[in-house]
Amino acid sequence: ARRGAAPGSVLAMESADGAVRTLLSTGRLSRGPLFGRAHGRFGFSPSSRVLPPRSQENADLQRTAFLLRKQWTLYSVTPLYRFSDARLRDYARLLSAFIAAEKQKGLAVEVGAELDIKVVVSSLPDLKGSDRDQAAILVQLSLRSPASPKNSEEKLIWSGWFCCVSGDDLSENLPEDFTCLPLFLVNGAERYTSIVGSWFQKTFDCCFRRLAISPLNLSWMAAMWTGCKVDKTASAMELVFSVPRLPQALDISYAIHSEDAKALWDTVQKTPGEITQEEVDVFMDCLYSHFHRHFKIHLSATKLVKVSTAIASAHCDGIIKFLQSQYLTEVLMLLTELAISQIQ
Repeated sequence: ARRGAAPGSVLAMESADGAVRTLLSTGRLSRGPLFGRAHGRFGFSPSSRVLPPRSQENADLQRTAFLLRKQWTLYSVTPLYRFSDARLRDYARLLSAFIAAEKQKGLAVEVGAELDIKVVVSSLPDLKGSDRDQAAILVQLSLRSPASPKNSEEKLIWSGWFCCVSGDDLSENLPEDFTCLPLFLVNGAERYTSIVGSWFQKTFDCCFRRLAISPLNLSWMAAMWTGCKVDKTASAMELVFSVPRLPQALDISYAIHSEDAKALWDTVQKTPGEITQEEVDVFMDCLYSHFHRHFKIHLSATKLVKVSTAIASAHCDGIIKFLQSQYLTEVLMLLTELAISQIQ
């Protein structure tokens, strides 16, 4: 039996500016004992993480290059009920009809705008951590004016994709009718995110929630991405800290040359291929000590809100930007872990 909230419950989807948009659920949300705490590698604060093998090197990087250098907003998603990757064209058609209905209400686009919205739902099979992972699913919305020629170029206005990279700890325990795609990434206007999210919730009985990144996990990202091999001309690693309890917001930006950060990390990491919480703490403490020695400011009293490296950048509000194709699955593996932690 499926358990969860009663029909008519609502789902809150937070926008980037903190506003909350509610999505009406016509069915039951797929939440209950199914999402008990997993044991093993996943958790809120693991003592160590094993780095994944470099599987992405053998993948067709051109298929995922369009994901780079865009700002993606993160959501966690409970498992989808009776989702089938063999019906992607049907889903595109049904979602298109749903958006058209919302358009009549003046919600999808500005009232009075004469624009057609085309929906494409496709698979991204390269974004997997193992053969047991479900292939990533990409949803794209494009605009074309009816007055334009049929062969005219369409304008991509919104993209969102579901993925699961090394999510075995959750997917192995799912009933047969559920599909594990716990991480959802969005680039585009929040109004489209709300409409698409509402359709997926009603169709697959799932629940979306904004995925924030804690200062602890940002420090993990700083250490893990610093240890990755990149071109010597790579940009510097930058850490941004927010100073609390001030009348006006004040951020501190701390930039470290990529080679210097890598040299420091190499002296800290003890076991290649594995990172421990102790090593992350030592790495960050060394950076804090260096900053205090020069500026007499204790960064430990501030809040880490953003990490930027040559691999990716991440903000505590759940904003990510991928910069290197060859490390895409490694970054997604950690984000998948965080998404699973939130729905358990």
